[in-house]
Amino acid sequence: MSFSNDVKNELLPLLPKARHCMIAELAAFCLLLGRCEKCGENRVFRLDTENAEIKRKYFTLLNKTISISGNDSALTLEETEELFKVLKIREDLDHVDGILLQQTCCKKAFIRGAYLATGSLSNPATGYHFEIVLKQADLAKQIRDIIISFGIEAKIVPRKNCYVVYVKESECIEDLLAIMGANVAYLKFENIRIEKEMRNSINRKVNCETANITKTVSAAVRQMEDIRLIDETRGLKSLPANLREIAEVRLEHPDVALKDLGNLLDPPVGKSGVNHRLRRIGEIANTIRISNK
Repeated sequence: MSFSNDVKNELLPLLPKARHCMIAELAAFCLLLGRCEKCGENRVFRLDTENAEIKRKYFTLLNKTISISGNDSALTLEETEELFKVLKIREDLDHVDGILLQQTCCKKAFIRGAYLATGSLSNPATGYHFEIVLKQADLAKQIRDIIISFGIEAKIVPRKNCYVVYVKESECIEDLLAIMGANVAYLKFENIRIEKEMRNSINRKVNCETANITKTVSAAVRQMEDIRLIDETRGLKSLPANLREIAEVRLEHPDVALKDLGNLLDPPVGKSGVNHRLRRIGEIANTIRISNK
C-alpha cells in the first residue's frame, strides 16, 4: 500500500465535531467529486467515485448535516436542492462559498476533504510532492489560497484538462499532514525525512572527503614529477636552500599532507609556506618543460 493511501486510511475515519466543519468537508467532496445528472426535466446530484470508503464517509456527512441517509444512488431533486442550499454551491460546482470557510477549523476540514477526494502524496523516501487535482480553475485557485493562508507555499500547474494544486517543500507537506489531522502519517513522514537528510549529509561528507583526498593525491603526484624533473635536468642543488629542503622532504614523504610536511622542516613551516615553496618549484619545472620543447 502506498504512503498516500496510508494517509487517506488515517483520515477517512475522522469526523469533525462541529456541524460547520462537517459541511466544509462535505463541500470538498461535492465540489471535487460531484456530478449533476439530468433526470427528466430536473437535475439530480451524484458523487462520481468508485471508492466505497469515500462514499461511506460522504453519506455519513450527509446524514449528520442534512439528515439524508443514502446509498450508491443519486440524490432526489428535493435532496439535491437541500444540499446545494446548505453548501451554498451551484450546478457548475466551480467554487466554495467563502462564508463556509471563515473559521480555521473549517478550512482544515475542507483541505482534508479535498485531499481525500482527488489528492495524492509521494513516498517521502523517494521525493516530496503533495497534490490535489481539479477540473475547475477557480476552485484550484481557491484551494491554493486556502493552503497559502496557513503559511504554506502552494502553486498551480495545468495538466491536460485539469489543474493541479501542489506543494513541494517537505516542511510544508508535514504542516499539511498536521492540518488535515494525519498525526501518525506526520510522525512517519518526519522520521523518514530526518533519516533521509542524515543519510544525504553523510554522503555529502564522504564525497567531499573523497574529493579532497583525490585532490591531495593529484597535487602530490604533480609535485613529485616537478621535483624529479628538476633533479634530472638541473639537480636539486641548483635550487635555493629553502626550496631544496622542501623538495627533499617531499621525495622522502610523497603521501604526507602539506601541514604535516611543514612540520618535518627545520624550523617547521606552516601550510601556506609549504604551498608557496612547492608552487615555486612547479614554476621552475614548467620553465624547464617550456625550454625543452
